[in-house]
Amino acid sequence: MDTVLELKNIVKTYGNVVVLRNLSLSLEKGDIGCLLGPSGCGKTTVLRTIAGFELFDEGEVLINRKIVASGTYHLSAEKRKIGMVFQDYALFPHLSVHGNIGFGLHGMSSQEKHKRISQLEALVGLEGAADYFPHELSGGQQQRVALARALAPRPQLLLLDEPFSNLDITLRERLSMEVRRILKTSGTSALMVTHNQQEAFAMADVIGVMHEGKLEQWDTAYNLYHRPASPVVAEFIGEGVLLPCRVAGPSEVETGLGILRGRFIHPCKNGCTAHVLIRPEDIVPEPLSDLKARVLKKNFRGANIMYTLKLPSNDRVLALLTSHHNYQIGQEIPIAPKVEDIILFEAEIKSFF
Repeated sequence: MDTVLELKNIVKTYGNVVVLRNLSLSLEKGDIGCLLGPSGCGKTTVLRTIAGFELFDEGEVLINRKIVASGTYHLSAEKRKIGMVFQDYALFPHLSVHGNIGFGLHGMSSQEKHKRISQLEALVGLEGAADYFPHELSGGQQQRVALARALAPRPQLLLLDEPFSNLDITLRERLSMEVRRILKTSGTSALMVTHNQQEAFAMADVIGVMHEGKLEQWDTAYNLYHRPASPVVAEFIGEGVLLPCRVAGPSEVETGLGILRGRFIHPCKNGCTAHVLIRPEDIVPEPLSDLKARVLKKNFRGANIMYTLKLPSNDRVLALLTSHHNYQIGQEIPIAPKVEDIILFEAEIKSFF
């Protein structure tokens, strides 16, 4: 496959503060990537570095296998052929939808320009809104205009900075899937940044989890959830706990849930202590089980309830059960672990987020 974007060992500092730590990734042509992480992790700095708005100390940025920036070279932002969708959309209030979309189209005849704008209006579903001005549009429509304007010059790469943060939850979910369809239909390679996991899962082919300037894992959503490469990823992606355990053999660990069996690559020899990742769906009610847990908290979510349970070992786990199981605070319930993937980490675990 052709690589549209490659970052090689990017280091960025502000004074004595390291913002990006030897960050490397690659994005294939036609794919949608996402940098995911909390505020201050460095993800927006990566986007600005790719766009050419930020200089960095070490490393290289390549677009279509050509170096556009390094420690000694910097191609200006306007020459990189990159499109950008900003968090606030940055539409021109005095221009119509038609005018906003066509703003960056140069060196074309009026007929060619009109045709291109009409194509994009159709692509983003705004055929009947060409003469509307930004203040006459909904938030979702404004976002579509910003997307169409960025796509108009046929950029080599599209960058999206928290593109759904100004929208309500329902519209955000619907538009994230719609934007993915638009990008895939147009064959546009894209990289977005967000702190919202559901946006990342809905949009991206490959996702990078960032923490304190470091790219912890660059992988599919499935692998981030089921095969986290570090405790940071395990804690940030989805929900769950890192339960203390002891490695009892090549396929066994002893935990407060009992002995868990399965294939794993343990981080130490038999008899050592570690932590095993337990997801809420790994805990199920089992009427005949001798293992009973006390309900400490419950969070009603409609179809499901998220329970915080205290084990006899005093460890705590989460259990996501259908709301037909309406257990009460303080109630003891029989449970059993149904752990398919045993994921172990070293014993020294701290809270990262």
